[in-house]
Amino acid sequence: MTSNPLSAWIEGIGFLAPGLDDWAATQAVLRGEAAYAAAPSVLPAPSILPPAERRRASRVVKLTLAIGLEAAQQAGVDVATLATVFSASGADGHNCHALCEQLAGDDRQISPTRFHNSVHNAAAGYWGIATRAMAPCQVLCAYDASFGAGLLDALAQVVVDQQPTLLIAYDSEYPEPLHSKRDTPDCAGVGLLLSPQKTPRSLARITVAGSPDVAIKMPDPDLEKLRTAIPALRSLPLLEMLARGEFGVVCLDYLPPMQLAVDLQPC
Repeated sequence: MTSNPLSAWIEGIGFLAPGLDDWAATQAVLRGEAAYAAAPSVLPAPSILPPAERRRASRVVKLTLAIGLEAAQQAGVDVATLATVFSASGADGHNCHALCEQLAGDDRQISPTRFHNSVHNAAAGYWGIATRAMAPCQVLCAYDASFGAGLLDALAQVVVDQQPTLLIAYDSEYPEPLHSKRDTPDCAGVGLLLSPQKTPRSLARITVAGSPDVAIKMPDPDLEKLRTAIPALRSLPLLEMLARGEFGVVCLDYLPPMQLAVDLQPC
């Protein structure tokens, strides 16, 4: 990657993970104001979807809508106007499992709904239906480096196109037997709304460049376990700084042996 840094303003954050239902709850844990308590991820019903699509919505669709809408609401922007970047290390694990089960049996007539929910860009498609967004949308995957890849892509769009861009980085679990090969424990994700201009709602200025440094680890062992188990949560060291109102440089995992040096500066 280029050594030239990419910069933007962080306008809003959305978050959902096991034991962490939204950004407000996550802030309290990252600040040390509340203890982390492990629990299955709670996925809210996607009320923004029309009834027919709501019934078909998978776990990753519910997850991405929740974190994307939370970030946009915090920033006070119209979601229909936002360019988006969706980044995930895999597709919908439960749908992939169901498809494999059916293909392994005698009845191989695959449901069209089951199939379209299994593809990697399904969440982006449901986002477009729900928000009626017509702005550019990118969908990408970089295995365990998917958060970093999504962050770089979103920042590049902000810099080049000079328009706000919403990053939605997320992951979901696979049932067995795929789980033994890809042991992501649960659904989790983060939404970051990035803007080319500072606004009254700006939280911090973010600048990202390549770094050979070793990525930071979370001091809390339970949060470190989440960080390493779910690719989207490689974002946690950055989110901890934001939650605490701290500024400076933090390194995040990217494509080995490279990391990302993320510089947060106050508004």
